[in-house]
Amino acid sequence: MPSGKIGLKGCDMNIIICGAGEVGSHAAEVLGGRGNNITVIDHCEQRLEAIEEAMDVRTLEGNGAHAAVLRDAGCHSADVFIAATADDEINLLSASIASGVGADHTIARVHHSAFYDQRGLDYIAHLGIDHLVCPEYATAEAIARTIRNPGALAVEQFACGQIEMQQLPVAPNCQALGKRLADIILPSAVRVASVERHGSAFMPDGETVIQVGDVVTIVGDVESFEGASKLFHSSKSRRKRVIIIGGTSVGVWLGRALRSRAFAVRLFEPDRDRAIELSEKLDWVTVLNADPTEPSVLEEEHAEQADALVALTNDDEHNILVAARAKSLGIAKAIAVVQRPTYLHLLEHVGIDRAFSPRDTAVDQIAQLLTHEPVRQRASLAEGVADIYEVVVSKNATEVIGIPLKISMKLQEKVLVAAIGRGPAVFVPGPEDAIAAGDTVVVIGPSGMGKTLRKLLVTGS
Repeated sequence: MPSGKIGLKGCDMNIIICGAGEVGSHAAEVLGGRGNNITVIDHCEQRLEAIEEAMDVRTLEGNGAHAAVLRDAGCHSADVFIAATADDEINLLSASIASGVGADHTIARVHHSAFYDQRGLDYIAHLGIDHLVCPEYATAEAIARTIRNPGALAVEQFACGQIEMQQLPVAPNCQALGKRLADIILPSAVRVASVERHGSAFMPDGETVIQVGDVVTIVGDVESFEGASKLFHSSKSRRKRVIIIGGTSVGVWLGRALRSRAFAVRLFEPDRDRAIELSEKLDWVTVLNADPTEPSVLEEEHAEQADALVALTNDDEHNILVAARAKSLGIAKAIAVVQRPTYLHLLEHVGIDRAFSPRDTAVDQIAQLLTHEPVRQRASLAEGVADIYEVVVSKNATEVIGIPLKISMKLQEKVLVAAIGRGPAVFVPGPEDAIAAGDTVVVIGPSGMGKTLRKLLVTGS
């Protein structure tokens, strides 16, 4: 997946947004509120008028895929161009043209997996776009984390969602109990960052022995977490039963995210042709051609036995209705996806456990991409004993660039390089791996070492 940060100067940027729909207007509101100069392009005069009334932005009526319109909008001097319409092809084309016209950085919103996963073609490289944002994918991944990690006390993500941190309570009969960390065979892409014991916390070493009541914090590749968490969980865990309501793109991404022996997934889709298509596309999922808004459907399928139900059709009211019905049947976790932000604050009053908004997810992704600080403290661990940082490595970091980590970082006591992001790839490094200029590294170290990391990895002096 595309990853990485766009290096920018911060606020007071010239940002052009193509598309005045839910995502585009919300992006204008959020980014404009940070002191940036916003221009919004859309072919719909009514949408532009609504935006002008709600916020202080410049608007331009026209087709964002036309070079002349982009020039009129000032693309030649734009710091960022964001294509956020509801049409993938228009977004890809307009972002590519914006890059050609002279925009410094371009971001395109896409819906379809064919564009985002880039299995057939690297659209970023081919079209000269800096980054793709897929709200449906990001929403599905966020939901999957909630379902995958019910026993986690906290979950954080880094490196554009490809590196995860979890805090896990140690179960009395788990495989890791009574063993030294050096003797526990963790997946190669996972590290133990801290241990909390009897109310105090510390950064462990290979001699640390895991005890009952410990809370371990692990950091690593998202795809490796299932194997790592099993070491600290009960050995008697069963397959989790998950119901997905709706064969939307979010539903497809979620089905893929839950492809594992740990999950038994059923997907309800009322449209027969779509149900057949999904049964072929997601052959590990049980696809049912049924309408769960019908009162008897969930009962007949014994939905009350499910561990989680996720309602993610394209109809907000249906999602809320089905999720609320699921809670009344006794399902442990009911989740709804809603497009309209006004619904988000109402869901807790009807008993729904979590709600996710693709619109908010998309804008959060975009805002993260525009973060300019090269050293960022992302989270605190072990009651403030340690911090997690994301650092963009400068070419000035000559003491570490190209040098194996076992040598370059050996003088930094209790420092762990948990992940390296390099172009579209993110990996958990071994002792022989080396940092390169332009990498985004996730570093775990003692609290308050931000200045040290800046000197080591950014300024070089």
